[in-house]
Amino acid sequence: MSCSVAVSNSPVFSPSSSLFCSKPSIISSSPESLSLSLSHLKPSNTNTASSSSSPSAAAASSSPSSPFRLRLPKPPSVFSTSSASSTSPNGTVLKRKRPARLDIPVSSLTFGVPPTPSAAARDVVEAEEDGFGVYCKRGRREYMEDRYTAGNNLRGENKLAFFGIFDGHGGAKAAEYAANNLEKNILDEVIMRDEDDAEEAVKRGYLNTDSDFLKEELHGGSCCVTALIRNGNLVVSNAGDCRAVISRGGVAEALTSDHRPSREDERDRIESLGGYVDLCRGIWRIQGSLAVSRGIGDRHLKQWVTAEPETKVLRIEPEHDLLILASDGLWDKVSNQEAVDIARSFLVGSNKSQPLLACKKLVDLSVSRGSMDDTSVMLIKLEHYV
Repeated sequence: MSCSVAVSNSPVFSPSSSLFCSKPSIISSSPESLSLSLSHLKPSNTNTASSSSSPSAAAASSSPSSPFRLRLPKPPSVFSTSSASSTSPNGTVLKRKRPARLDIPVSSLTFGVPPTPSAAARDVVEAEEDGFGVYCKRGRREYMEDRYTAGNNLRGENKLAFFGIFDGHGGAKAAEYAANNLEKNILDEVIMRDEDDAEEAVKRGYLNTDSDFLKEELHGGSCCVTALIRNGNLVVSNAGDCRAVISRGGVAEALTSDHRPSREDERDRIESLGGYVDLCRGIWRIQGSLAVSRGIGDRHLKQWVTAEPETKVLRIEPEHDLLILASDGLWDKVSNQEAVDIARSFLVGSNKSQPLLACKKLVDLSVSRGSMDDTSVMLIKLEHYV
């Protein structure tokens, strides 16, 4: 004996097929169940077994062409209002209660290091004196992580000056610490050494600042670029991707090289220490994390991220008209030569030198080209130190 089950949404279903009964509707409209008829069975003298209690099911069960019936539970409708309520034993409808509200502390959703009170609400920092100008502007971050330092006539010496730009990451703590302490640590080393040993003095100043910062149990890191001027000599150092560019008669010359994992020598150094460099979304990173290979701080990557700077020493000549110190927020969008051309238009050949306005123009140009990073620019007029 063979039987067929009529399923209306079957891909092989055809209403005109002779395999199925010719009843107008073989699917019961009962809200409690779906009834399927088994057709093409020979009539039998046995009584039809039916478990349906609805009138429509009873009528269908008496049909000689449908001696057997299947009862399938009807799936609940996703739009049924019964899903939002239940029925108590006495017949009353009980509505589902809304779950209690969860109180999540806001502090648990905060990442990074909280800003210091002095930097929390400052979107722009600017300063201008006779020999320099500086302008810092916050990017898309909640608070600015860049810092700077500048000083003339230090330690009682007329021709001793120190300038620096510090680009923090993972918070502003490292940049702020470097801005407050690196000058002192370098000058302490410079005073006790011969003038010809300036490169080593700067190196020791960087390393001492890094060591002291790590002792403070503070987090985050900072890229640095600094300029030490003493008796007509210019000592430029950097750790990270902050850059120093000098103008030699209007021709731009980079005095530093960015420390990034994409540099072959930096990658070799990191790998020789057991680390690895990975390309993440188009950016080379140490251990898949940090995009710079040198800097102050970065405790969790200190094995591979050194604070030792690269330093260049040169004698300031009359053709050296200006020096630009800036964070990568500028250099990622503005070329070295373009920056020199704009800066010279405000500092060289004009009746009134305007270093601060020149800094603003450079920052605004970077922002107009899509920079969303904190951007800091410092211009130093070298003619004051020839």
